[in-house]
Amino acid sequence: MEEVTVHRVNGVSLACGTRGPAGGPPLLLLHALGESRASWRKVAAGLAADGWLTRAPDLRGHGDSAWPGTYAYEEMRDDVLGLLDALGLDRVTIVAHSMGTVVASLVAMDRPAAVGRMVLEEGPLPFPADPPRPVPTAAPDTPYPFDWRLLPAVARQRNAPAPRHWEGLADITAPTLVVAGGPGSHLRQDQLARTADRIPNGRLVTIEAGHMIHDERPAEFLAVVRDFLGAPPA
Repeated sequence: MEEVTVHRVNGVSLACGTRGPAGGPPLLLLHALGESRASWRKVAAGLAADGWLTRAPDLRGHGDSAWPGTYAYEEMRDDVLGLLDALGLDRVTIVAHSMGTVVASLVAMDRPAAVGRMVLEEGPLPFPADPPRPVPTAAPDTPYPFDWRLLPAVARQRNAPAPRHWEGLADITAPTLVVAGGPGSHLRQDQLARTADRIPNGRLVTIEAGHMIHDERPAEFLAVVRDFLGAPPA
C-alpha cells in the first residue's frame, strides 16, 4: 500500500509515495522524463517486500508535483536534496531510470555522504545527443500528463550537457551499477559503458530489454538490483 505525502522543498511542492516497513532502510526511486512515481509500482512493491522503505517522488513537472516551468537538472537535484532533508534522511540507496539517473548522479557527486549505493538504469549520458534532439517551441494540441515545457528544457540539456555532468562522475563515492538495455535501446551502449568506467566504483550489466528495462523485464531487473544491493541492512 502506497502512502502519499507532499513536501514543500526548494520552492516547489513534491508528491512522494512511500512503501515498506517504517523501520526499513531508505531507498529512493527516481523516474524518467514523462513518467511519474507510478512507473516504479512493481519495483517498489518488490523492494518493499524485501524490507526496504521505498520513497518514490514525482519530480518537478510530473505527476502530482508542482509544474513550475523551469527544469534544469540542477534544480531537480536540489529538489531531491531538499526532499532528503525534509524526510530527515542522511543516507539513502538510489535506484533511477533515464532522466532520473542524471538527477541521481548529481546528488551523488555533490553530496557523496548522502548516497550509500546507486543503480542507474539506462543512464546517465553526459554526452551531446547525436543527432541533436529537436527542441519544441509550442505546446502540443493534446495535453500531456506532464508539463510539456520539460521537453525543450531536457532537449537543450541533452544536446549540450554541462561539463560537470561528466567530470563529476569521478567524484562519486557510492558503489554504482549501470544497467544497460542492449541493442534495443535508443541510447548508445558504448557511452553507458564509458559512464560506468568513469565512476570509481562503477560497473555495467546488460539486460537486453531496450530502454524500459524495469517495465519490460521487471523480474530480471529486480534480480540484478537485489544481487547488487544485497539484503537490506538492519
